[in-house]
Amino acid sequence: MTDSKVFNLNKPEQNDPLQEVLREGTRKMLSAAIEAEVTSFIHHHGGLKTAEGRSAVVRNGYLPGRSIQTGLGDIEVKVPKVRDRSGSGIKFNSSLIPPYLKRTRSIEEFLPWLYLRGVSTGDFTETLKHLLGTDAPGLSPATISRLKQDWEQDYQNWTRRDLSGKRYAYVWADGIYSTVRMDDRLCLLVIIGSDETGRKELLALSDGYRESEASWTEVLMDLKQRGLKGAPKLAIGDGALGFWKAVTQCWPDTDQQHC
Repeated sequence: MTDSKVFNLNKPEQNDPLQEVLREGTRKMLSAAIEAEVTSFIHHHGGLKTAEGRSAVVRNGYLPGRSIQTGLGDIEVKVPKVRDRSGSGIKFNSSLIPPYLKRTRSIEEFLPWLYLRGVSTGDFTETLKHLLGTDAPGLSPATISRLKQDWEQDYQNWTRRDLSGKRYAYVWADGIYSTVRMDDRLCLLVIIGSDETGRKELLALSDGYRESEASWTEVLMDLKQRGLKGAPKLAIGDGALGFWKAVTQCWPDTDQQHC
């Protein structure tokens, strides 16, 4: 089938579940980092008071929403506003989203893949380094640790979601090599399912080895452990994948279509 290659990051498809996860994950990650950035900024100026003894540097709503162009399409972001009531001229400008930024190569090339890697492994260390910089200027170690914990919790929730009662007529599988290479052979193992109405859903996203039966078996067994009882009618993927031996073992009644 010609629509089995649903992972093209350069030309996002509107209904591609992997693209939707990437786009929403990127937006949430940027929003959380910007919120942490402005919180740290206000805390840094916490000692500055007005004549009445109130905090001089305070939040003051948000700037109008902006659209940042990335390889995933446009991502909407909102940057907080800060008010200086002391008249000292203190202003907040996000180092992540500068005032006139329309397109950023670093976000386009790195953040989607780093988010994927973080989701697939639960380790957002590399993501934070590329997103916030090596020294993360403006953010305390405690703030960075909290961001990491929040994203790791999102990952845990996603990997534990209940699949009981779900049925998929078809599944597509692929092993994706990212532009952020930690290991020459390690890739992201992706499975997308489609129910009988044609609705697609991202089922699995995990680090592993594309040609490894063991890696793919682990992915399929995890789907079963989370409640996916019925085997799909058809599995579609690259003929070179170790996926096929895993399918034969875990879903022996599933038809196979090699692309």
